[in-house]
Amino acid sequence: MKVYHLSTSDTLGGAARAAFRIHLACLRNQIDSRMMVGQKNSDLHSINANTSRFSRLKRLAKQAISRKIISWQRTNGTHSLGLFPSGLVKKLNSDNVDVLNLHWVGGEFLSVKDIGKFHKPVVWTLHDMWAFCGAEHYAENEEWQNGYSSRSFWDLDRWVWTRKKKAWTRPMYIVTPSAWLADCVKKSALMGSWQVRNIPNPLDTQVFQPRGKLLSREILGLPLDKKLVLFGAISPTADRRKGWDLLQLALQKLSQTADGVVGVVFGQSEPLNPPKLGLPLHWMGYLHDDITLSLLYSAVDVMVVPSRQDNLPQTSTEPQACGTPVVAFDVCGLPSAVEHKQTGYLAKPFDIDDLAHGISWVLSDQERSQKLSSQARERAVRLWSPEVVAKQYLEVYEEAIAMRKQVK
Repeated sequence: MKVYHLSTSDTLGGAARAAFRIHLACLRNQIDSRMMVGQKNSDLHSINANTSRFSRLKRLAKQAISRKIISWQRTNGTHSLGLFPSGLVKKLNSDNVDVLNLHWVGGEFLSVKDIGKFHKPVVWTLHDMWAFCGAEHYAENEEWQNGYSSRSFWDLDRWVWTRKKKAWTRPMYIVTPSAWLADCVKKSALMGSWQVRNIPNPLDTQVFQPRGKLLSREILGLPLDKKLVLFGAISPTADRRKGWDLLQLALQKLSQTADGVVGVVFGQSEPLNPPKLGLPLHWMGYLHDDITLSLLYSAVDVMVVPSRQDNLPQTSTEPQACGTPVVAFDVCGLPSAVEHKQTGYLAKPFDIDDLAHGISWVLSDQERSQKLSSQARERAVRLWSPEVVAKQYLEVYEEAIAMRKQVK
């Protein structure tokens, strides 16, 4: 079985890291896997990218033009047009490869038309909602269920969705890391009749494993005798979808009822005017490797993922593999990550009081916290180990090949 994974990047961003880990899981489990990316940051020989200066300039120019067009319509969040051809279709169609596994291909890595021109069986692992939406990667409403029929002809999302509908005439095999996203696919006007399967993203549970709490704190320079509450993402305080504003309110409430609690934030350095929450905050900056991340997860007492909308964020699975309970809202893909009162706590969506209660519930009982920790680790190994996930992907690849033969 030979598979090409196609991704805008190999390690830059959560979706890229997830694709990278799926690629590694395939390699380690006897699947001949290669990865083709627009921007390569790792040094793995199994990952290919055109690194010439001309290619880089062309990519930047396409992205600049795309951003300009997107700016003409007032939109929130990340958007992709998929407008410019990649020049990869002919090569990929002629290569000796059994399956193309698409991942996050925004930022003008692949065009909408490119995706429709692939002759090989296509498996598409969705890391957000873009594939069945218009231009947005996370939709604020459910117009993707009716093809944006209520929007004007000149609406950006309707235009991109219509291009997808016209170009994608052959069904693709869809994989979603969360049950919520699989349900969205089934409800969508674009992909509702296509095959979809829920497979979680893999984690290297030998890297992400419990490490000594006190030693981890000493290495990272964190307080040894406090209850540490962790929050983080890429630009965690800038992305409204990640819910930093909601967590701030919950921590303010927590500071009034609990002593010795300290907040820890990773993904950015301390801002010029840090918020006053009634408790100390440690700003860890951007962490560049998984070992340091596993030390941080092991050092803290609870990880909070207060996202308004998310698929299966790795900040919800990585800490559990390190034995750290997770508190999140019971929304979107987070119930696929957290088992309520078994590996963490799922608060009522966007209820600040319940979010603060969930954090307190984890922190207030040492015996309970230890039980949550062991159950989180056991579940992570059982569900997210590379060998477990790779086996499911192999089954999907075989089904996708059979499905494409039937279409022909």
